[in-house]
Amino acid sequence: METFMGFERPDGCVGIRNHVAVVPSVSCANGVVQAIAGQVPEAVPLYHCHGCGRGGADLELHQRALQNLARNPNIAALLVVGLGCEPLRAEGIALAVASSEKPVKHLVIQEEGGSKKTAARGVEILREFLAHAAELQRKPIPLNRLTLGLECGGSDAFSGLTANPAVGVASDWLVDSGGTVILTETTEMIGTAHILARRAADDEVAHRISKIISETEKKTHEVLGPLAKFVISPGNMDGGMSSIQEKSLGCIVKGGTKEISQVVDYAEPPEKKGLIIMDGPGYDTDSLTGLAAAGSQLIIFTTGRGNPIGFPVVPVIKVASNSRVYRQMLEDMDINAGAILEGKSMEDLGAEIIDLVKKVISGMPTKAEINEQNGMVCVYTRNTSF
Repeated sequence: METFMGFERPDGCVGIRNHVAVVPSVSCANGVVQAIAGQVPEAVPLYHCHGCGRGGADLELHQRALQNLARNPNIAALLVVGLGCEPLRAEGIALAVASSEKPVKHLVIQEEGGSKKTAARGVEILREFLAHAAELQRKPIPLNRLTLGLECGGSDAFSGLTANPAVGVASDWLVDSGGTVILTETTEMIGTAHILARRAADDEVAHRISKIISETEKKTHEVLGPLAKFVISPGNMDGGMSSIQEKSLGCIVKGGTKEISQVVDYAEPPEKKGLIIMDGPGYDTDSLTGLAAAGSQLIIFTTGRGNPIGFPVVPVIKVASNSRVYRQMLEDMDINAGAILEGKSMEDLGAEIIDLVKKVISGMPTKAEINEQNGMVCVYTRNTSF
């Protein structure tokens, strides 16, 4: 069986990176997290704008997303910093992470005596965690322990012809190897429910596929009315796209050709292997967060207009759909799928992506990592806000 060099965690999960992270339970603690990270630059801060001001289903969604993100296997140890009066409590996130048996501690600013005292204690904890992480070594791991997330952003008319189908070749390879691939962005599946449902493992999965896509389409009509069919960004239109159906047909080919084994909610880790659909938004930063929270150790991100963004604890491979963007943003793009338009076969480009995936999961940094294009944690608001 094919293997890669990864970090095995106490709960049996496997990381391809060995990050020590610090996350606020609420945005009010971002300043303290910044003060801690400023003194411990080896640690990864997970800034976000959530933790309070939400209720009902959205509070539950944000809690699930942050807890599961904190459990991502690329994180070796975690510090959670809370304020003390927020509904999404630091101790709750820490407790969820503790079940994975990785080192975790939490601090509450109002209990520690203010921001400076909390930051000083946080620095001590992170240095202890970094010493622990430094002792961990990579070891051979079967490829079937890998979960790959898929994303497209800043797409153009070539995305569905070059980059996305080439990624689909890599998706099929990983599924055939026993691994897991997560396809998301439900907005960008509008108009393709009948295509995806035919590939469902059973009737229940087919029903769920049709349901999430129809609900998303209904929401776009409620919000945009007669403009619903143009649920694409100005950049997409400038890149030659005419409608959401056109974008959707290009989007779904990232998932290759294999059977769809399960549909999961946003930021929900799948229970099954194979090709998974995650119900989530098309907005890039929200989508990346959902993929990381669902357990993706690696994300492939295709772009036709050029988008350099990465994610704090998950390496992101950038695939340009055309040679112009690749050459113009050479320091940001990892793969040039525009080579297909210049005579390279889809199979050869897919093999190039697979080869890069093998290198990245064993430690090679992506362009987004080298450039520190870490972005930030963004959890989308589905229902309520006040």
